[in-house]
Amino acid sequence: MNKPAPEQPATTEAALEAARREKLRKLQEMGVDPWGARFDDHQAIAAIRARESEIVTPSASEGEQAEPRGPKVRAAGRIVLRRPSGKVHWLQIRDWSGTVQVMIGKNQVGDENFELAQCFDLGDIIGVDGELKKTRTGELTIFAEKLTFLTKSIATPPEKHKGLTDPELRQRRRYLDLIHTEGVLERFLRRTKIVQSIRNTLAGRGFVEVEGPTLHAIAGGAAARPFITHHNALDIDLFLRIALELHLKRLLVGGVERVYEMGRVYRNEGIDARHNPEFTMIEIYQAYGNYESMMDLTEALIVDAIRATGQGLVLPWGDKEIDFTPPFARKTYDQLFEEHTGLKGDDDVGIRKLAESMGFSTANKHPDVVKSFVFEEKVEDALVGPIFVIDYPSSICPLTKRKATDPNIAERFELFIHGMEVANAYTELNDPDLQEELFTKQLAGLPEEESMAKMDHDFIRALRNGMPPAGGLGIGIDRLVMLLTNSQTIRDVILFPLLRPDVE
Repeated sequence: MNKPAPEQPATTEAALEAARREKLRKLQEMGVDPWGARFDDHQAIAAIRARESEIVTPSASEGEQAEPRGPKVRAAGRIVLRRPSGKVHWLQIRDWSGTVQVMIGKNQVGDENFELAQCFDLGDIIGVDGELKKTRTGELTIFAEKLTFLTKSIATPPEKHKGLTDPELRQRRRYLDLIHTEGVLERFLRRTKIVQSIRNTLAGRGFVEVEGPTLHAIAGGAAARPFITHHNALDIDLFLRIALELHLKRLLVGGVERVYEMGRVYRNEGIDARHNPEFTMIEIYQAYGNYESMMDLTEALIVDAIRATGQGLVLPWGDKEIDFTPPFARKTYDQLFEEHTGLKGDDDVGIRKLAESMGFSTANKHPDVVKSFVFEEKVEDALVGPIFVIDYPSSICPLTKRKATDPNIAERFELFIHGMEVANAYTELNDPDLQEELFTKQLAGLPEEESMAKMDHDFIRALRNGMPPAGGLGIGIDRLVMLLTNSQTIRDVILFPLLRPDVE
């Protein structure tokens, strides 16, 4: 006798959905709208749990039969656990602030409400009115008195113990990830707190937020490959912005002395744990400041953001830690180069030999380009930090003011934490003639699309009207959030990272 073939997953899924649709039909027969309606005056579950102290335990004089008394509460949330048991149903519901247990007793809610509870499934969204008390085992619980159906979930949730284990599926179906993966919703809410804290800190220091164009006629302000699009009415190619810098500096010229923009930036480049083609940057400019002013501001922004999330200044990073206690370390580019390579920063021959041994073609390359390659490969990944790397070679910093004592050094810093560049800042170049010269002169050996070789004539024209001395700062918000939430990939802090289209 042949054994029956095991049930196929698709068949099982179809059967589960059919059962849910049958409950949907029953709800409609009962005159209940399965898609709900306005539900006013409910409290966040965290606020309800905070009312635990209002529960009154009966005194000895009231007798052993006396029941504890608690506050009347109203909650709304998604069912994440369901245990029917005769005339009592136990649920756990969750909103964006937390979870709470719900007890539904037939004697307490009445026949109509108890019949409604028979139509509940995991993933449904319900409203509960009841009394907040504790069970005999001490579990904080809403003892339901009235139920309100708010939304039917037709799709079956992921299997409880397996959950969403495929990283790409989690990113592709972020709505399921937020519902079913522990800590994900909390991480993105923490991101919101970080962003709001940054805005609050800047507002407290007199900075104003602006919105610049995202379509640029010239891809300027950074060395990166842009996305190109076409505007039909004007019949011109345009670029999705690769940086925020040049328009913000125009505002410095116009008299906006403390200004910033936080927004999306687009670069048509690779995808990995630290890079996504669209990401969030903040760029900040302060008239009459310099790169040292920006170091102080960077520390304040990060420390304030950590505190806004309710964390201490020592945070986990994988199996390591990051100590954000200010002041952060500061070392020069050449100091770190020598520490990690054993070569002096001016040893062009030795640096070229080292680069070639690493497979880098040095032919027709400017010495500082070769040196920069070695620095990226040998030094950056070794920087634990937080550490400000200061005083870069001026030849690789075309938007940066030179040191008065040494024109070969640019007043620039990058903040590194566990090998990741988080912030980049300059004492801004405001000499229009030197700026034009640097825009005109390409770095030896770099391809045009990587070199900022296209001249922004209007920006030069703006500088000729006089831009005050200034410090400028750029921070990668996604990378900062990674570090402050112990997230090892940028895709875990971007709600909807770019993925190949899903083929159904």
